[in-house]
Amino acid sequence: MAKLVGVCAALAIAAFGASSLMAADDYPNRPIVLVIPLPPGGTNDIMARAVSDKMSATLGQRVVIENRNAGGSGTVGTREVAHAAPDGYTIILGYTSTLATGPHLYKNVGYDPRKDFAPIGLIASAPALLLVYKDLPAHDVGELIALMKGSKEPFQVATPGAGTVNFLASVLFAEQAGVKVEQIIEKGSGPLVTDMMGGFVKVGFNPIPASRAGLDGGYIRALAVTSSKHSTLMPSLPTLAESGLPGFDATLSYGLLAPAGTPQPIVQRLNEALNEALADDAARKRIINEGAEPEPGTPADQATVIDREETKWAAVIESAGLQPK
Repeated sequence: MAKLVGVCAALAIAAFGASSLMAADDYPNRPIVLVIPLPPGGTNDIMARAVSDKMSATLGQRVVIENRNAGGSGTVGTREVAHAAPDGYTIILGYTSTLATGPHLYKNVGYDPRKDFAPIGLIASAPALLLVYKDLPAHDVGELIALMKGSKEPFQVATPGAGTVNFLASVLFAEQAGVKVEQIIEKGSGPLVTDMMGGFVKVGFNPIPASRAGLDGGYIRALAVTSSKHSTLMPSLPTLAESGLPGFDATLSYGLLAPAGTPQPIVQRLNEALNEALADDAARKRIINEGAEPEPGTPADQATVIDREETKWAAVIESAGLQPK
């Protein structure tokens, strides 16, 4: 009897594998839903839309964008997709806040970023800028650190929200530079720039696109990018890593994922379509204009980034004393 059960189980597994392969051979035969777990209009939206049209053309089926503003900085919508059917017809835009920081900032997010998703591939990585008020007597990172160390009081540093990668970049900066800072938590990137333009706060970490108005008007200056490589949009700006903080890297990574268990041939098909999109000049221009860097690669490349970012930011969140909400 036990032998018969074993044979039946083996036959069932074989049948499931065969049906999965048949489904992959026929894939896609209907539209694919690409979930963005946040409202329309933000950088996540732009990243997804930069590649969706080209992917649609390559796959021969529409990639339909669906915004789900369910809260938790995107973790609620991400949980929904983690439990969707693993058939390649529901995929998600995943980024650092849902895959690396969110699981440590929110209680019971309901998914494991390593186990509950099949990485498809990265879209891009986006650095922040280390900004200073125009009249601050610091014209490079070394001068800013010296100014901070010479201050009797902790230096005020503005970021666009507690727990954001920009906030965590400021924590990492303070740790590596050996300076004390007072966190000024703004209500977003726009208010941060407004306060810096008025000189109400002298130092900040903010995304490139949101900072352009202040930079172009000469009200604020950028001292460095937080990525480990130069920005294509601002190539002359040094990195923090080469400005006295070796190894410094604080970027947002964006990519596509499917629910775990999605057949590998389907994942590979999606990865090929994504990389074709990232080779398109119009898509690349759109991504670069958003202050990001296109990151074509393999599902394994994305899995490595997810693992590295989750490990790094978990340690920074703990050192910052942030408690899950």
